Amino acid sequence: MADTTFADLPDAVRTRVVALTADALPDVVRLPPALRRVADFAPARRARLGATAIGQALVQDDDFRDRVGTQVAARVPAVPEDAGERAAVTWLTRPEGWHDVVVEAVRELRERPAAVEQESGELDRLRRKVADVEQAARDQRALHRAQVDELKGENTTLRRKLGEARATERATRAELADAVRDDVAALAEAGERIAAQDKELRRLRAQVAQHDADAAASRRSVRVDREEATVRARLLLTTVIEAAAGLQRELGLPSTTGAPGDRVEAEVEAAAAAAAPSARSAAPSPAVLEQQLAMPGARLVVDGYNVTKAVWPASSLEAQRIRLLNGLAPLVARSGVETTVVFDAASSSQRPVVATPRGVKVLFSPQGVIADDVIRDLVDAEPTGRLVLVVTDDRELATSVERRGARTVPARTLESLLQT
Repeated sequence: MADTTFADLPDAVRTRVVALTADALPDVVRLPPALRRVADFAPARRARLGATAIGQALVQDDDFRDRVGTQVAARVPAVPEDAGERAAVTWLTRPEGWHDVVVEAVRELRERPAAVEQESGELDRLRRKVADVEQAARDQRALHRAQVDELKGENTTLRRKLGEARATERATRAELADAVRDDVAALAEAGERIAAQDKELRRLRAQVAQHDADAAASRRSVRVDREEATVRARLLLTTVIEAAAGLQRELGLPSTTGAPGDRVEAEVEAAAAAAAPSARSAAPSPAVLEQQLAMPGARLVVDGYNVTKAVWPASSLEAQRIRLLNGLAPLVARSGVETTVVFDAASSSQRPVVATPRGVKVLFSPQGVIADDVIRDLVDAEPTGRLVLVVTDDRELATSVERRGARTVPARTLESLLQT
């Protein structure tokens, strides 16, 4: 006889198979994933909500059906008298000859009057409803017990916290009382110390006032003594001066002029003047010139166009100015020398705009005044003894500024420094 599948069973038998499986789910091992969550439901909810998943698992997984049959057999040891119950239990447990038992039970069910079947269905429905009500009551009682336990725990915690708070309050009150007593004692002691300090302060102020009075008297006495000594010294000095003047008049001595070293200084100056032409002829080397520029207080004056025309004769005047100023910028930054460049603009009323490098002053001579005169005025304005270097190839200008104490430098020597 062919196997009786789950689909071949009548609806009442399939419903009972699902109910028996739902009751046994918590005890079945290795549940399919779809039934693991259903197993946590109440039995009636498992049969109602998981009917489809239970039916699919029974059809698709024979091992699962065998494990369910083992649990059902343990729960229903005897063969039920009801045909539907017997068919469901036999289909799940699969004892020997189970096909015939299932077929016979199914035939009995089909021959049973409709009223009996309806009564059986109603009975099953009532059973499920009672089971749901019982499960709901159990769930409600469990919830109430959990709430009561939680409230008891909260009550215990609150009682403990209340006891701790009261103990803390008593300790705080005791500490506060001790602190107040200590503060009162400290205030009393502080008041005594303040009174003693005020007394000592008044005594010290009296001593300070006495010392101030003594110091003022001492200063007055010293000032009077110093004034008397000053008067005596001035009287003595006046007497000596008048005596010296009277002696000079009596002896007829002439007034004294000059100094003992005037003759030596005059001879040295004469020797330097005699050697000036030969010194002027020796132009300093670029290395010596850079050393001179780096000397403290050195002054550099450049005869602008005289130098640029000697060094860059093929360039325009504007290009010459730019090349000279750009070349002087690093030299001035390196040596720190005070530098002035004078360009001749005697025949022009216009003054070109030039970009002046840091540390370099650019002058254009006034209209009708040549640059040589401006350079002579600059040299004349310098104090005697300051190192002034004038860069020019104009021999007349060089001679005049050398007589004024400046040193001259040829244009090519300056060019050598601008190229390094």
